[in-house]
Amino acid sequence: MEALARVYAESLFGVAKEKGETDEVRDQIAQFADALEGDRELSVFFFSPYFSTQEKLDGLHKAVEGASPEVLNFLELLIEKHRMPAIYRIRRNIDDLWKKENDRIEVTVTSAVELDPAVAEQVGAAVEKQTGKQVELTSNVDENIIGGLVLQVGNMVLDSSIRNNLEKLRQSVAQAG
Repeated sequence: MEALARVYAESLFGVAKEKGETDEVRDQIAQFADALEGDRELSVFFFSPYFSTQEKLDGLHKAVEGASPEVLNFLELLIEKHRMPAIYRIRRNIDDLWKKENDRIEVTVTSAVELDPAVAEQVGAAVEKQTGKQVELTSNVDENIIGGLVLQVGNMVLDSSIRNNLEKLRQSVAQAG
């Protein structure tokens, strides 16, 4: 299912890129996926084999207003091919493609206490300088790390927490003994 979602996402994103509408397409797919996620009856309607393709198409046209023709055609295609359950994975893939296209990277900084916003901003600026990408910074608090920081940049993790340092020390003492 993941490979299928990637193919659909790449196709839609490619069309959006050609038309210079990547932001709009990303936003519209996100709005549709959020609507499905937030309304159980709506998701049951679009995901259920009980309703015919035509009923789903009619429902789509009633539920979606103001979407670009590309997004509307795409959603119709998902309905016709019975692929609507892949919409969440497709959305994730479109988000990833959009971030790559716009040189953005997700950064999560975790600390034992709430970070001062200025400190979090400095961390984000340092990562931007190192990566050359625009940072989407998220700050988390996890008292279990005791102190220090855990920085996740994309799928790389830099753990300079006291908990991690204590664990390394414990392992080296255990190996020495």
